Amino acid sequence: MTKNTAALCAGKARLGWASLHPGGWRCTIRAALATTTMAMASLGLSLSTAQAQVMDNYLEAQPEIRVATPLPPKHDDTITVPPFITPQAVFPDGFGVLSWLRKRGVNYLLSNTNEFAGAITKPTKGFAEYKQGSSNAGQTAMSLDVNWEQIAGAQGFATHVITVGRYGTTANRMFGDWLNHASEDYGGGGNVVVHLVTAYGEETLFGGRLSVAVGRLGEMANFESSPLFCNFQNGSMCGRPKAATDNPYVSGYPGAVWGGRIRGRPQRFIYLQTGAYAAEEGIYGDAQHRTGFKYNGATIHGARVPFEAGWEPIFNDELPGHYKVGAVWMHAPTPDNCLSATGRPYALTGARPLMRKNTYSAWFMMDQQLVSHDHSQKRGLILMSGFLYNEGDVALRNWETYAALIDRGMFAGRPFDTFGIAFTYERMARGVQRTEALMLQGRHRAPYGFLPNHATGMQRHASVLEVNYAVHAARGFIIQPLFEYFIRPNGQGNLRNAALLGCKTMVEIF
Repeated sequence: MTKNTAALCAGKARLGWASLHPGGWRCTIRAALATTTMAMASLGLSLSTAQAQVMDNYLEAQPEIRVATPLPPKHDDTITVPPFITPQAVFPDGFGVLSWLRKRGVNYLLSNTNEFAGAITKPTKGFAEYKQGSSNAGQTAMSLDVNWEQIAGAQGFATHVITVGRYGTTANRMFGDWLNHASEDYGGGGNVVVHLVTAYGEETLFGGRLSVAVGRLGEMANFESSPLFCNFQNGSMCGRPKAATDNPYVSGYPGAVWGGRIRGRPQRFIYLQTGAYAAEEGIYGDAQHRTGFKYNGATIHGARVPFEAGWEPIFNDELPGHYKVGAVWMHAPTPDNCLSATGRPYALTGARPLMRKNTYSAWFMMDQQLVSHDHSQKRGLILMSGFLYNEGDVALRNWETYAALIDRGMFAGRPFDTFGIAFTYERMARGVQRTEALMLQGRHRAPYGFLPNHATGMQRHASVLEVNYAVHAARGFIIQPLFEYFIRPNGQGNLRNAALLGCKTMVEIF
């Protein structure tokens, strides 16, 4: 028998249904129109052009922003801590307290992101559990950065802590899609007030040419990352393309594990980085990781070692770009998505899946500003694209590709409003398809409810389209009406496409 390529374990624990908020399409349209009206009404509000808040300048993106920032043109080797980000906020000085702390090396930020989505199409007939409705999800995030060089004279040393509190649910499960969330701010946070995302120390040497970080880290905070991804709401794009976190051992936001990474910049526009992260079981489950304050190694089964090289040119002094290529090797037992230890499909034998070690993934990502508005590196038309590949024997998504356009300041009178359109395409592994085909053929023994990945039919490929417009409504406040379209939900041809209207808001409080 030919060896087939990959997917997640058929016996993977199912996620429980969260409380959903059903409602008709009329309610969804009214809600979307109301938020759009609010956005349009805000066009007349005053705008601070000096430090306007934008979707890709948010506190959870601090690690991504650091990766995407080249060295300054006039460089010296003085050891120093890179400046902390301070997004435009509703209360920028924190009533005098935060400005006093920042002068002394302590940076505290607090923000809220809320994401609404509702279906305007009816779900596929014949599935009693699917319904037409809307949902809301969000998070409150806190960041604390401390410059220990300024406080205690520890040259180049800083610490970073991020926590979140998440709430709500996501609409995609209402129409049967478990691959891509309609709202990215959902899950992994344990539905608690405080969930630890990261807590680590970072040493910067040689004027920023070398950076070393150790502690509770998320691998995806530095690798396969970009702050531009969360100009969108859907989970196939926001955070990072979903294929990047296809393996259950990958630590992506808001999950973190023990780890470390080292990044060097041999030249102003070039960086090389590598790291080692614990391959820990159940990162996104509630059993031990609900609050994120789990420090023991009882569920660590190996390590993940990524490598990435990046080139960050600035053409004509006004058109920045970011190009990166990388791969990750993982030494942790991961179930084959088709074969058992006997070499035959476990869908036929009923045996446990074959466990594989030494697996890998690889990626190429880029973004390039094509047009500059008013000769600005911050405003203009940006093209994003990329390709992610997972070893087919141990993945659900064999590969994924994406493309997006982001235009900030397309209207002269609205320099910080942002238009975005993104499309993602995911191809399921052949092993997944083989397993599901065998189970469907013998469905008297393996009914629909027992297919892997919450499938109700054959999973082959899936796509998600999103179009949005983010309005800088006031200082520290963004409102973003959006449209999402799910093609072949859950990768299945037996589920009808789904269209959603929604709205994402982001408020930087401090």
